[in-house]
Amino acid sequence: MDKESFLLPRARYRGQVKPENLVFNANLQEFSQRVSYISSLETSGKISPEQSYQQIKALWEGLKHSHKQLGIGRSSFGEEGQE
Repeated sequence: MDKESFLLPRARYRGQVKPENLVFNANLQEFSQRVSYISSLETSGKISPEQSYQQIKALWEGLKHSHKQLGIGRSSFGEEGQE
């Protein structure tokens, strides 16, 4: 196991295999890892609660943008809903 695999483990995707789902899953895993790092930094006093909040908020906005751009949850006609 290399250092990157140890520090940034990736879980296997088990949902419906579509390119947009795979990309979003990778984005979601990265979001989760970064939130974990930020939480650890805030807990240990390395960054302030306000800094951690702002960083997590920015990550969340990026994840929402990714979700929208990939069209997750939309039907083939561009309507919201389940497929």
